[in-house]
Amino acid sequence: MGPAIIDVFWGEDVVMRILFLSRWFPYPTDNGSKIRIFNLLKALSNEYEVALISFASEPVKPTSVAAMRNICSEVEFIPHRSFRTNSLHARLGFFSATPRSMIDTFNPEMACAVERIASHMQPDIVVASQIDMIPYALMVKNVKRVMEELELAVPYDAYVNEKRPSARLRRGMTWWKLQHYLRRTLSAFDLITVVSAREQALARRVVSSSPVQVVPNGADLQAMQRVQSIPQPGTLIYSGALSFYANYDAVHYFLAEIFPLILERAPATRFLVTGSTQGVDIEKLPSCPNVEFTGYLDDVWSTVANTWVSVVPLRLGGGTRLKVIESLGLGTPVVSTSKGVEGLDLRAGVDLLIADDPRSFADATLALLDNPAQRHHLSEEGRCAVVRYDWASIGDKLNELLADVSGARQPLTGAVGAC
Repeated sequence: MGPAIIDVFWGEDVVMRILFLSRWFPYPTDNGSKIRIFNLLKALSNEYEVALISFASEPVKPTSVAAMRNICSEVEFIPHRSFRTNSLHARLGFFSATPRSMIDTFNPEMACAVERIASHMQPDIVVASQIDMIPYALMVKNVKRVMEELELAVPYDAYVNEKRPSARLRRGMTWWKLQHYLRRTLSAFDLITVVSAREQALARRVVSSSPVQVVPNGADLQAMQRVQSIPQPGTLIYSGALSFYANYDAVHYFLAEIFPLILERAPATRFLVTGSTQGVDIEKLPSCPNVEFTGYLDDVWSTVANTWVSVVPLRLGGGTRLKVIESLGLGTPVVSTSKGVEGLDLRAGVDLLIADDPRSFADATLALLDNPAQRHHLSEEGRCAVVRYDWASIGDKLNELLADVSGARQPLTGAVGAC
């Protein structure tokens, strides 16, 4: 239900009201975006009254709604419709300066829900979580606006790294449209948050009219300390839904080029892949022995904590990787590509191991499989390194930023949540 309203300052209610618009329904927390949104909502609800209006990409169970109502004063969700490249709206979008995906996926039902709830809630701040929610935040008048988790590295890298002339032209047009759209719309926002210094630099290049602050991804480190673990020698893990293209590419790369090198020297090594495989034909992945696809796990932390090494062979995507922070927080050493730790303040060779070609990646993993003492040392260093990425401190930072944005209203100290 959010914080209790406390009468202070000349008898006026001073609880700040936040309308949070989310691309993802945050519960269950089965992907990185949902984990971030859920934990930030928990932090906001400790200080403010928060109403949630969210898209949902799949059916939402009553238990999931109940979980969100424990921390939000109102919860409403609208089924999400994916971008259809051949729809009439998408085709007409070729002639618009607005990105085609924004035109095709605009949802009148979401617009109505935002107008209805905003009219009776009278929010002080509207938070648009991810780019998809910008047009709905703009519908609410006479409020402060925050763009939460602006992500630009993925479309920018897709453009600058494209070598094929026709594809580069197409990706360049997409990047130009996105920049134009963001400059036009984000001038009406009072704050932009991003997850890393690189995203911050990109955002400042694109949008110079609004302040940009880093609010990193994190992990619930206090809860992780309570996870019991007996790491099993000879086990590797990759955590991430294969329905996400970057995860699929990482697992494909590992199975095709890295795991066979590991099996040559350690043939009993097991590789676990956790996360949803819904809609993914895993039979198309390279065939290797000793591979298990667990599907979505309700308690993935215990599985990670009981694994010898967490491998993160990512080559695509942007932002920062929750899987790296969570693995280190659970005491499971990480071997990653440079891409996998992009945006994280971690030391190669001290907090984790980094390798960017198949042989180096295999050798780094085998070094930990063969040496329990080295694994233990890296485990301890990794735990210490991620202290700065605790969701509690990250949530406090976001609360402070929103208090600054609000100006007239201040966060309630010691506000009582409904959990």
